[in-house]
Amino acid sequence: MRRKIEDEWDARACLRLAKAAGVSVGEWAGKNGVDGRSLNAWRINLSRAGASGAAAVSPPRLVELVTAAPSRADARYVVHVDGARIELADDFREETLLRLVRALRAC
Repeated sequence: MRRKIEDEWDARACLRLAKAAGVSVGEWAGKNGVDGRSLNAWRINLSRAGASGAAAVSPPRLVELVTAAPSRADARYVVHVDGARIELADDFREETLLRLVRALRAC
């Protein structure tokens, strides 16, 4: 079974590789274990988005939060990204946040 394209970034990476290899999208997909129909659908949708002037969506980025002053012990931070929610208390450990982010990226 060939893998389906996961998201826009996956599609763009595969399309760049096919172009660099100088072969058709279907040929590249077949040689690399990718579902050609899935990749071609992404190719069509991305080209339509480009023709309509729609801007590509940037990948999410992490922003470091630094406590500027002592805060209340019951302060909470809630981060929503693509339907995922992370809620942390003010005393969270950086290692814990990094583990959570790695787990979300793996999904």
